[in-house]
Amino acid sequence: MKKVLASVGIGNASVDTVLPSATVTPGETIDAEVHVSGGSAEQEVGAIRFELETQYATEEGYDDADIDRFTLTDDLTIPPDHEETRSVSIDVPYGTPVTLGNVDVWVETELDIDWAVDPEDKDYLDVTPTPRLQAVFDAMEDLGFSFRSAECEADPYDRYGSGNRFVQEFEFRPQSGPFRGELDEVELVARENADELTLFVEIDRRGGLLSEMAETDESKTSLTVRDPDPATVRDDLERALNQYA
Repeated sequence: MKKVLASVGIGNASVDTVLPSATVTPGETIDAEVHVSGGSAEQEVGAIRFELETQYATEEGYDDADIDRFTLTDDLTIPPDHEETRSVSIDVPYGTPVTLGNVDVWVETELDIDWAVDPEDKDYLDVTPTPRLQAVFDAMEDLGFSFRSAECEADPYDRYGSGNRFVQEFEFRPQSGPFRGELDEVELVARENADELTLFVEIDRRGGLLSEMAETDESKTSLTVRDPDPATVRDDLERALNQYA
């Protein structure tokens, strides 16, 4: 009877991942502990799995996406009332979106149990910008732009070579400085690895109704950021924006 009840989630085994901090940065590795607690009956666990997930906007609504996933262990037997702690290292890929605007990122831990309700644990993360991306944000502010929004959006054609089904887009509007009155907004998409950050820039110029309808007021360019120095990034961004202002 205990096994039957466990199969529907009553007296089931449970899992809890304990992170040293909820604040992480893409490109780093965090060490965590996984606490496994046995239920009222012995259970065979096929695997302890981890998924790093986010949510992105589609034409139909929102979908969840795996940023990364891996298995800690396979074929584990959990006796009744058993307590066990395992160490795990979780890589935070460079493609992990930062948690600005409406963007959420979480780690989901799951015990894979046949013929049972799989116990899960969800831990939300505060993902901060890398030094290069922070330099981009600082440079945009220095140029008089204010941050307006950030959202993960579907990218079915992998236009930016991220390898993901989505990209994170940052939207800025000029409030002061040389581009106020010249540009409506600037949208940025960042693709980063250990060596550099490629910044894709979409520039919306201030124009009339006809140019907006024909989309002739939009231009696209890109630049590469290697040095996380806001002054250097500012100069590169200003040159790029001046071509289309």
